Amino acid sequence: MNFEPVIGLEVHAHLKTDTKIFCSCSTKFGAPPNTHVCPVCLGMPGVLPVLNKKVVEYAMRMAFATNCEIAGESRFARKNYFYPDLPKGYQISQFELPIAEHGHVDISLPNSTKKRIGITRIHMEEDAGKSIHDPGRPVSFVDLNRTGVPLIEIVSEPDLASPEEAGAYLRQIRMILRYLSISDGNMEEGSFRCDANISVRPAGQTELGTRAELKNINSFKFVEKALAYEIKRQISVITGGGRVIQETRLWDTAKNRTNSMRGKEEAHDYRYFPDPDLVPLVIDDAWMDAVKKSLPELPDARRARFISDFDLSEYDADLLTADRKTADYFEACIATGAPTKLCANWIMGELAAALNARGKSIDQSPIPADALAKLLCLITDNVISGKIAKTVFEEMIETGKPAQTIVEEKGLVQVSDASAIEAVIDEVMTNNPDEVEKYRAGKKKLMGFFVGQVMRATKGKANPGVVNKILTNKLS
Repeated sequence: MNFEPVIGLEVHAHLKTDTKIFCSCSTKFGAPPNTHVCPVCLGMPGVLPVLNKKVVEYAMRMAFATNCEIAGESRFARKNYFYPDLPKGYQISQFELPIAEHGHVDISLPNSTKKRIGITRIHMEEDAGKSIHDPGRPVSFVDLNRTGVPLIEIVSEPDLASPEEAGAYLRQIRMILRYLSISDGNMEEGSFRCDANISVRPAGQTELGTRAELKNINSFKFVEKALAYEIKRQISVITGGGRVIQETRLWDTAKNRTNSMRGKEEAHDYRYFPDPDLVPLVIDDAWMDAVKKSLPELPDARRARFISDFDLSEYDADLLTADRKTADYFEACIATGAPTKLCANWIMGELAAALNARGKSIDQSPIPADALAKLLCLITDNVISGKIAKTVFEEMIETGKPAQTIVEEKGLVQVSDASAIEAVIDEVMTNNPDEVEKYRAGKKKLMGFFVGQVMRATKGKANPGVVNKILTNKLS
C-alpha cells in the first residue's frame, strides 16, 4: 500500500519591537537572566497589561504580505496551562477571534513549478520564559527575560505533501518576515520556531490520519529530517498492524529520531476564555490602509522585476532577492552605472566570499555599493582588467580606499596600446619558438600559454581583448 503524508506547520516568529507586547521591558536578546522583567510580565497581583501598538501593526504587515483577511475586531484570550517558565499560569494569545485568517503563500518546487499553501490564521501572543536544565546535576533554572516578548503564530493549512515542501514553505515565510523588517528570523536564538503536524494516509484517501506534533524545531534541516523520520515511523506503525497515537514528539538531533514527549492537547484542554483585562482590538479601515501602504516590494514581485527589468536569469534573481539587504545593495550598485550582470556576478561571488570569510552580512560590507560599482566601471572602461580588479578589491576590503586611488597608487592602469602589447607579444614568440610551431601545427590550446606569458610580462596590465586579437593574427 502506498501512503502519502499530510503536513501543516505552525511558525512562531518573534517581532522586532523594542519592548514587550504588554509592558515596557526590553526585548533585547542575550541579557543576564531575569533582568528584563517587571511586575507585568512576572504576573504579579493587581497589574494590568497594555497592548503594544507596534505589535498590531507588524501582525497586519504579515497578514497583508500573506494575502490574509484582517479582522476589524479581534480578541485576546487566556491559554491556561502550567509550566515553570510561565509565571502567570496562562499565556495571553488569541483563539476564536484572531487578527487575520484565510491567506496563502506560493512556494517554488524543484521542477520549477509553484504550489499555493493556505494560511489558516495569524494570531498575536506573548512568549513564555525559558527553562535551563543543568546537565551535571538534577537542577533546573528559569529565565523570564523572554516572557512577554511579542510573537505571531502563522498556521498553515495541511497542504504540504513532503519534507522538501515544508522546508520551502518555511524559507518563504522567513524571507517575507525579513523583507517586512518585522522579525530577524534567527532560528539559533529561537526567534523563529516551528511546530509541525504530520500524519499519513493511504494514497487517494480523503480522510486524514492521526497526527503527531513535532515541537520547537530550530533549523530547516532538522525540520526536514524530523518529518522524513516521522513519515517512515508512522507508515511502519500502520503496516505493522499498530495504531498511530496523537501525541507531541521531540526531535533528537543526536540520534536523528523523534521521541514521545506527551499526549497532544486539544484546544479545550487549555480552557481558553477572553482575557478580562484586555478590551477587544478594533482596527478601522484607515489604520489598515496606512499599514498596507507602508509595505515594501515583496520577494516574489522583486524577483520578477529583476528578471524582466534587468534581464537576469531566474537563478541570479533568486539569489539576489533571497535577502532584502542583498537586493538593496544590488540595486544601489547598478544605480551608479555598473552593468547589471557584472554587479550580480561580483556580489554573489567575490563580495559574498569576502563577507563570509569575515563573518559579516552585506549591510556590514566594508565596500559600499557605489564603491563596488566604481570598481566595476573601471573594468568596463578598460582601465583595469578583471584580474587586476580582484587585487584592487582585496585592497579596498582591507583599507577602505576607493578603487581609483588604489589603481593610481599602485600603477595598475591597464595597457591597451596595441603597439606596446605587440612588442611584448613579439618578444614572447621569439622566446618560445617551439610553442609557436606546435600552435601553427594545430595545437590551438597553446593560446592560453601565450596569453599567460604576455600577462606575466606585463604584470597583468595588458588588455586581454587586445592581447587575444594580436596573438591570433600573429600566430595564424
